Amino acid sequence: MALANAQPHESRLYYEFSHLYDLLFRHVFYPRIATVIRSLAIEPGARVLELGVGTGLSLDAYPRHCHVTGIDLAPDMLERAQDKVNRNGWRHVALEQGDALNLRFDDDSFDYVMAFHVVSVVPDPHRMMVEARRVCRPGGVITIINHFRSANPTLARLMRAIDPLTRWLGWTTLRLGDVVDRTALHVERQWKTGQRSLFTIVVARNAKAVPAARRLRPSRQVEAAAVPD
Repeated sequence: MALANAQPHESRLYYEFSHLYDLLFRHVFYPRIATVIRSLAIEPGARVLELGVGTGLSLDAYPRHCHVTGIDLAPDMLERAQDKVNRNGWRHVALEQGDALNLRFDDDSFDYVMAFHVVSVVPDPHRMMVEARRVCRPGGVITIINHFRSANPTLARLMRAIDPLTRWLGWTTLRLGDVVDRTALHVERQWKTGQRSLFTIVVARNAKAVPAARRLRPSRQVEAAAVPD
């Protein structure tokens, strides 16, 4: 495959080195992911979707009082994630093969949608975010951790220049504005864990409107209660 035409999700590294994923990335990515998940104070009974769950690196950070669904396209990654679920007896976690660009879930199925280091490896990040907002309920939380193109013009040009190589290795470098549509997401927090960190954390509320039928339901209940026997 020519470097110029390579897509991040087609990287051989992504599919063929799943056995090295935990070894390489647990110390780099996990502490940040775990800190972010715990900072959300996920409430009991909450429905959580993690896009690109991979080998399940993040799973032990979720509280057991929520319900976690993890999806990924790579069977080898999911097999390793399922091994973790089985070994730990995590009954609150369900895993399945799925495409983040075409989610099988109904609208408003989740209270939280997580995208940890995944927007850079899907072929259409905009489509992924549209799907994330669709399946997340109005006012639900969408959380992203990713590296983004530097605001420094010199560094941004360098990132663009090496983009064909990074695509071959398995990722591309996007601008934050390419991923986070602030008309569709109300950003509550955006930060980096350190001055030298390459990664940005975004916690946002889904700004889509509550369906009309749902808005009318409480008033109908009030009207019904007001009718005398």
